[in-house]
Amino acid sequence: MKRAALYSRVSTYDQNPQTQILDLRQMADQRGYEIVQEYSDKISGTKAKRPGLDQMMTDARRGRFDVVLVWACDRIARSTRHFLEVLDDLSRLEVEFISFRENIDTAGPLGRAIIVIIGAIAELERSLIVERVRAGMRRARLEGQHIGRNPLELDNAAIHRDRRRGKSLRQIARDHRISTATGQPVLRKPLPRWKC
Repeated sequence: MKRAALYSRVSTYDQNPQTQILDLRQMADQRGYEIVQEYSDKISGTKAKRPGLDQMMTDARRGRFDVVLVWACDRIARSTRHFLEVLDDLSRLEVEFISFRENIDTAGPLGRAIIVIIGAIAELERSLIVERVRAGMRRARLEGQHIGRNPLELDNAAIHRDRRRGKSLRQIARDHRISTATGQPVLRKPLPRWKC
């Protein structure tokens, strides 16, 4: 007998998730699933943090159930991208996903095909995002904008002077507000004669 988790979400506190829960309980009963946990959120679908969904994903990673039942795909995710990420996570964890309204079941061949298609779309979307970021960075460089952190401006002479005075690398790093890893190459490289 498969262990099932039910997930429901309503957007506002005056709505009641019981309609969704009743349909999902009936579906679990018809399929012979044992309901081990019910998760619920009363929050807008656009919110990134959802306690019920977050707890469900944590429990999925712990192997507490084999299948997730939702009333509709839009109940589980705030966007198409988020939906694809949730499905991808569940697929990697070998947890089946069933949607009552859309009749999607990832256990069957059609459901597995949908997962493959969804995975390909998600990968394409990630690639497009990476390419857009790279294009933006190229444009910024061409316009003379600096990309990334500003380079550290170190007073190499003062660092060498402190070392000659007997300070440890850790003390020098603290005094100059740098890491010891940043200070080591400075001390290894000798100063030009005119700076000594």
